[in-house]
Amino acid sequence: MYKTAAETANDLNMPLHQIVRYIHDGRIRAVHDGESYLINSAQFDTYHEQLERIKEEIEIWKSTPIPPDIDIKDED
Repeated sequence: MYKTAAETANDLNMPLHQIVRYIHDGRIRAVHDGESYLINSAQFDTYHEQLERIKEEIEIWKSTPIPPDIDIKDED
């Protein structure tokens, strides 16, 4: 499915000027139809999968308790 640069920026939570810069740099593949850039949204499937995996790993990291330090001694 093709989306405009503005729709893609909204989907990726990025500013429009950054999407346009990535298009000019060749980091995002796009087709220019004379008026605007059309971007195939399938090229971001891997990005979304990695983003979800990273969010899950962060949640796991946050919920993991800190192990007690074996070097701490109670000397009262």
